[in-house]
Formats: sequence, structure tokens, C-alpha cells
Amino acid sequence: MPTSTQRPRVTLWLRDETKPMEHRACLSPAVCRELISSGNFDIKVERSNVRIFSDEEYSNTGCELVETGSWRSAPLDNIIVGLKELPEHETTPLPHTHIMFAHCYKGQDGWRDVLSRFARGNGTLYDLEFLENEQGKRVAAFGFYAGFAGAAVGISAWWHQSLSTVDTEFPPIHHYPNEMALISELKQKIAAVGRQPRILVIGALGRCGSGAISLAEKAGISPENIIRWDINETKKGGPFPEILDADIFINCIYLTTKIPPFVTQKGINGKRNLSVIVDVSCDPNNPNNPIPIYHASTTFDKPLITIETSNPNSKPLQVCAIDHLPSMLPREASDQFARDLLPTLLKLPQRDQAGEWIRAKDLYNRKVASLSE
Repeated sequence: MPTSTQRPRVTLWLRDETKPMEHRACLSPAVCRELISSGNFDIKVERSNVRIFSDEEYSNTGCELVETGSWRSAPLDNIIVGLKELPEHETTPLPHTHIMFAHCYKGQDGWRDVLSRFARGNGTLYDLEFLENEQGKRVAAFGFYAGFAGAAVGISAWWHQSLSTVDTEFPPIHHYPNEMALISELKQKIAAVGRQPRILVIGALGRCGSGAISLAEKAGISPENIIRWDINETKKGGPFPEILDADIFINCIYLTTKIPPFVTQKGINGKRNLSVIVDVSCDPNNPNNPIPIYHASTTFDKPLITIETSNPNSKPLQVCAIDHLPSMLPREASDQFARDLLPTLLKLPQRDQAGEWIRAKDLYNRKVASLSE
């Protein structure tokens, strides 16, 4: 039994990601090194041929490499750590404690199926989206690089529309080795068009919005072409005709209650300059979605969907709604996220006394209880 001055050891099991085009990791090698150095953690890492960090980067920090997908048979006291949701086709009970983004607390499609797996297995879910400090702010988020990558896709889509025929499909998105490679490519695209796009960002003061603005600035977009909106500009309630005047609209808000929509089908049917919407928040199945003109996420393979309008003379309007945009820059995004998460992870050995973990578990228990309602 550990004494009052000793913390119980925790074994973290970093699983391989199965979502297509997901190259990020919840734990970076550098953060694994710090966790192990604390003396309170053992870390097992599944081998992966898609993760941006090599297996050797983890083993060199003292992690134990294990086979891909072997988390299912891990000892029950091991905590399974991942990023994205588990494969949808799996229905077996989940007896472990999991740390991940489960996307099942806001009424998303299939939320009951996800939670019932934990309930049937007597497992526990600590949802990364709802690990919050005492002020209700998330302790770690990919918001900055979600906005950063979303703005990049928006500019690329605008470039593609400007120089291609309507019948030419926008190509699949790939990940970049670093920011510099992405920025260099975008500058070339803007130069090829011969003018800068006018970009409107809603949620400009948040992590996501600041990432979108940072990308636009690094790509050389002038200040007058970056329109920064936040709560003061949107408090009157939508829809907002100003969005229709921009070339690119980037939605970066985190919404939990219903508000008037930012854009409507009636609005886009009329006269507009808008040709690209990037919904970085990407919650099309959320009944509170402020962009109710589309109803399905997009993917790295098919990044854009074209929205039908009743005006035959209007330009095409395309929407990007990818829910793992930071995977375009997986190394930088993973490094930042893991570093922000580290202080909370260090509290795991005494999680029954740590507010972040207590609140996350209480929320899980309330959500499981709602399954019977």
C-alpha cells in the first residue's frame, strides 16, 4: 500500500488511432519522458505506421512498445489513452478507463451506442473535451491548430475555385511535415490568383479563431482583409449579411446553446460574394449548429461539399467541415496539446482528489444515467 507521501503508479496505454488520416497523438514523446521521470507513470505505446512520431521516439524515452490494437486485452487497471473515437462498428463492452474525445455528450448521432459500451463494461470515460479547470476552461485543446489548418483549407479552396473549372474536384488533403511547408504553398497560391481573399472569422478571440488569424497573417493576408468578429459583433444575433460579403467565412465558436443562425439558405440563395465556408467547430449533427445549411462532416479525402442554391447565376458555395483538421500539422498540434495536458495528467495518480478529473467523472456518470431517460 502506498504511504500518504507516495502516489500510486499509473500505467497509461497509448493506443494507435484508427480514424483515417489521423496522424496526431494525445501523448508526445517529450511529455511521455516527463511523465516517466516523475516516477509515477509507466507508459505502453502501441506500434503505429500512421502516427507522426516514430515508434523509436517513444522507446527512446522509456516507453514500452506493444502491438497495435492490443489495448483491448490490456490489464483492467491500465488507462487507455487516445484521441479520436473508437471504430463505429465495434459494440463490445468497454471495461477500461479511457481518456479520449468521444463526441457523445452533446446529443451527437450514435451517442447512446458509445456510452452504453462503457456502461455495459463498467468502464469509465474521461472525455478530453470536458477536462476543465475551476473556471470551466478546457485544460487542453487543439483549437489553435484547428483554426490554423481550417484557414489554410479555406484559402486553398478559394484558390481552387479561382483557377479551376467548376467540374474540377478539389484534391484530397495531406498532412504537412511542418508549418513552413504549408505557409510556403499558400503564398504561392495567393500569388497565382493575383489578389488576396477577404476572410471573416467568428470567434476571433478564442484559441481556434486566433489560430485562423495567425495562419492568415503568416500567409501574407493584409489586416484590412482579415475581419475579426467575436461576442460583441455577434450579440445582436444572426443571420449576418456581412458574412455574404466575404470570400471566406471561418466559424470558430464553441456553442452549447441554440442561437440564431449565422447564415441561412435564404441568404445564400441571394446575391453574395461568399464562396467558401470553413466550419472549424464542425458540429453538423448538433441541433444548435449555427450554420444549418449543411448536415454532414467532410473528410480529408473529400474535403468540400457544394451547397445547392436556387440562384443559377450565383457562384458555387462550398463547405469544409473536417473534425480533425489539426492532423494537417500533426507534430506541432500534438506537441502543443500534450504539453497543455501534462499538468492535468500528472494529477492522475490522485485523480479522486483532483478537480479536473472529479468533474469529468461526475459528468460521465450523469451522462450514463441519462441513458435510461
